Amino acid sequence: MLISLAGCAHSSMVLLPDEDGGHGQVAILESGGKAGETIVGEANSRATLGGAVPSIRPVGALKPAEAALVSDLPPPPKSFTLYFLQGGTEMTPDSTPVVEDIRAEIAKRPGAEVQVTGHTDTVGSDEDNDALSQKRAEEILNLLASKGFERSIMSAVGRGERELRVPTADNVGSPVNRRVEVIVR
Repeated sequence: MLISLAGCAHSSMVLLPDEDGGHGQVAILESGGKAGETIVGEANSRATLGGAVPSIRPVGALKPAEAALVSDLPPPPKSFTLYFLQGGTEMTPDSTPVVEDIRAEIAKRPGAEVQVTGHTDTVGSDEDNDALSQKRAEEILNLLASKGFERSIMSAVGRGERELRVPTADNVGSPVNRRVEVIVR
């Protein structure tokens, strides 16, 4: 995440961690046809702009105006995983309490967006697994809607066996692959 800040003498930019806690890179290109660029690749780095060469250093303490900008950022997404019994849309007993955690997370976020993605293991045909993963995702979406959340903030998609958590050979039952992932933003 990049925040560009304007100060009295020089502008600066701060590279913050992304929503997964990692960092990207930003290239600062010289203006006015000058050759050269500076790469900022460390999260929590500040680059002061306006000099001959950008000055890069750790952020340290944020100035009050910067802290206000950062405090207004939305919280990072939260991910939940629900597991299913083989061949159907019934959750495992251990997954049932996770639904309450999802409900609470959605409730505390104004303007929440919920992405529900269903997955299967490799037992069955690709077509059957695509359909089953979609049914699992829709089942969770319907469950959340029954708890009072608008369908318009949620989307459900099935990925079948294309994104296995643990790779297996074909026709291998795997409890960790039979899942629905819910991301609340």
